[in-house]
Amino acid sequence: MKKIAVFASGNGSNFQVIAEEFPVEFVFSDHRDAYVLERAEKLGVLSYAFELKEFENKADYEVALVELLEEHQIDLVCLAGYMKIVGPTLLATYEGRIINIHPAYLPEFPGAQGIEDAWNAGVTESGVTIHWVDSGVDTGKVIKQVRVPRLADDTIESFEARIHEAEYKLYPEVIRELLYK
Repeated sequence: MKKIAVFASGNGSNFQVIAEEFPVEFVFSDHRDAYVLERAEKLGVLSYAFELKEFENKADYEVALVELLEEHQIDLVCLAGYMKIVGPTLLATYEGRIINIHPAYLPEFPGAQGIEDAWNAGVTESGVTIHWVDSGVDTGKVIKQVRVPRLADDTIESFEARIHEAEYKLYPEVIRELLYK
């Protein structure tokens, strides 16, 4: 069985969906106070947290991540609300083994505010994308996408909720395909 690790920066709702369906070797957060760490504890999943500011530079931070991944012999890294751009140190070792979920239909609305950007643009639909991570921001090869319509009576909150529901279906589907192919 391939081993997976999840990287998350905040709430960890996508991590929870993944961990309830697959054995997750560990979760990593770049924030020591992230709620994802509480979720991991409740689910009995090993967790690690350290912050970029604790290191001399981003390369040293990513060396520590690579060491963690190698120590656990991780085959697939699933970014789930991990709000750091993956740098060259981590990519050098793990490119082709890191996937990300993005709350928009890429290449539309890349970056940290995909849902809000789509809403503010007044689109009739947005979506969810799962893609391989490369050196750009949300520019990696798309693995799978799904469209989410914006309904006439939507608020940004209801639109966002439906996008998250689509994420919770799509991410496990893609992980299953990658783990068992």
